[in-house]
Amino acid sequence: MLETADLTAALGRLRRVTGLPVAFGGAASADGRAMRLTDFAGTTTLALHGLVVGAGNGLGGRVLTTARAAKVDDYAADPRISHEYDKPVTAEGLRAIAAVPVAMGSSVLAVLYAGTREPLSVGARALDAMVQVALRLGTEATVRREVERRLAELEAAAALTREVPAAREREDVRQAHADLLTIAQEVGDPVLRSRLRQVCSLLSRSGGNPDKPADPLSPRERDVLAMVAVGCSNAEAARRLGVLPETVKSYLRNAMRKLGTHGRMETVVTARRLGLLP
Repeated sequence: MLETADLTAALGRLRRVTGLPVAFGGAASADGRAMRLTDFAGTTTLALHGLVVGAGNGLGGRVLTTARAAKVDDYAADPRISHEYDKPVTAEGLRAIAAVPVAMGSSVLAVLYAGTREPLSVGARALDAMVQVALRLGTEATVRREVERRLAELEAAAALTREVPAAREREDVRQAHADLLTIAQEVGDPVLRSRLRQVCSLLSRSGGNPDKPADPLSPRERDVLAMVAVGCSNAEAARRLGVLPETVKSYLRNAMRKLGTHGRMETVVTARRLGLLP
């Protein structure tokens, strides 16, 4: 699913990177048979607002069907598209228009348009820039869906593992905890990132000492220990957490000092006993 704020921000980027004065777009229906225009930047009328574009119809419907970018130099006169929507397009005064798909895998989630009121061709550079904006939006949607899927799984796992689980179940939770920390590095949405952290904390509390003392470790020290706990080397932990290997070593030394331990595994075992790791 695309967030309205994401679509609005993408239209702003379209105008900036292309220099085209008008941008608009909308999300596709779940079955991919239509899309509704819901977001606009630079329009001067309401002619396009709420317009439902059928798959295969007009420029946007063609993009919805083919999942490929397309453009016209003069919308009302172009013979390569059907002309069901000439009236609202000409009412807005648009001539040259380009449209690009926002895709998630093989599915088109939305179509983004940018255009001008002059019969001037949308150049290859502008079209390529539009494609990049759409790719970014599709990637963000894909990451958000994956995060939501993993969160649902992990929240369920955290609830189930408040009772001491079998060894295999416990190991699955530990691996999921480390994976979740890795995903958090790729999430730009602060609300999702906060939720990821909350689930990580819930997973950490799902086992170990129920009357644990105040946590002496910093969030990053716990993150590093979580990676070490599932067998990551310093280099792998650094890659997954987006830091340098020397930084990982520093966090490990700090954790050992705070927990009074003398090795990687002793530190992990102690952290688990204290309920600081799942």
